[in-house]
Amino acid sequence: MKHLQGRIRDYAWGSPAAIPKMFGFSPMGRPIAELWLGAHPASPSRIGVAPNSAVLDLSRFAAGDAGLTGTENFLDDYIAQAPEMVLGEPSESPNFPQLPYLLKIISADTPLSLQVHPSKAQATAGYDREDAAGIELCSPERSYQDRNHKPELLCALSDFEAIVGFRTPRRIVDVLSGLGVPLANQIAELIRQRPNAAGVRNVFAYLLGVDTPPNAAQIHEVIAACAERDPAASPSPRADAIVVELAKHYGEDPGVVASLLLNPVSLQPGEAIFVPAGTVHAYLRGTGVEIMAASDNVLRAGLTPKYVDVSELMKVVETVAAPPIRIAPEQMSPVQQTFYAPVDDFELSLIELRDANRLEHIRGAGPRILLCLTGAAQVVASETLLVNTGQAVFLDAADGPVSIRGAGRFVLAAVP
Repeated sequence: MKHLQGRIRDYAWGSPAAIPKMFGFSPMGRPIAELWLGAHPASPSRIGVAPNSAVLDLSRFAAGDAGLTGTENFLDDYIAQAPEMVLGEPSESPNFPQLPYLLKIISADTPLSLQVHPSKAQATAGYDREDAAGIELCSPERSYQDRNHKPELLCALSDFEAIVGFRTPRRIVDVLSGLGVPLANQIAELIRQRPNAAGVRNVFAYLLGVDTPPNAAQIHEVIAACAERDPAASPSPRADAIVVELAKHYGEDPGVVASLLLNPVSLQPGEAIFVPAGTVHAYLRGTGVEIMAASDNVLRAGLTPKYVDVSELMKVVETVAAPPIRIAPEQMSPVQQTFYAPVDDFELSLIELRDANRLEHIRGAGPRILLCLTGAAQVVASETLLVNTGQAVFLDAADGPVSIRGAGRFVLAAVP
């Protein structure tokens, strides 16, 4: 059991204030979009840091990680030195000898890209294909960063807004009806002619098409029509509002119109949603804790200045209508709620301690990461460590059962 320090990602959509404020720091001069806790080679966490080290190292962030030295200890190297001790028996981890999950705190001030994640087979084929083509991992035209799938579960820490998965064809036509502009009428008619997943796929491909996408003027007409539609008469006031909001940030990007095809999602703090491979989605605003398979594979569909590979995206995206998958937690004890996603890579628990004199057993197996959101606690396993607000510890599989004593709110990432 060792103290762990995360790594920061400063994507443009991030909030300068939300994640620092969570851990007692002042806002930064640039966005902090994500805090990564895990062993992904793109940004492995530091392990064995001083007991008073915060999980969020803003001094290094300000220096652009310039303070890194050859003596740094990173979680991926730590695992490689004794994989069975850290991860457990190979049969217990489908990704052995890699940590199967990546834990993040994510905070969006502006909408993220419209995106989809591949399955394991798709990721392996895509990674090998891009390698064979000589596309470097650091290339902006690289889609596959690793050979893993990336199912993910997000639990809101604040009010959180997203669009996830395709509506039914009938509902898409309802949302488009009444806008009274050529592009909306055109795509509604395309779906009427083929009211199934194939029809939705055709419309999605048309909106994102490289050769024949709608032009800026057509998209602007849809945006203006959504802005002008009376909410009391609209089939989906939220869809209209999302179009207007996206247009503020991305102008006449075709993804703005594509958002009308998708399900709006609102999460309250403590609510969670699961996004499987192939599900198109975009997080719009809010702060949450996110856990996913250890991957950084993202195929973007729009709402981004980054690389968009439409042909590859269309191989991966699933256009069958499905409601967003909300995951209700199971109450494992008076202090622990666990979200069980339908994958073998991870599970996520929220822990709330109120009695600082009571030692509570915490369920969870394999390699685990415990993050203190507020308060403080003693963590008791193979040894005893103290964690305060904004600190984290990594527990090997060999550390065995864990108990904690304290007061506050905690997040636990574990393996099913």
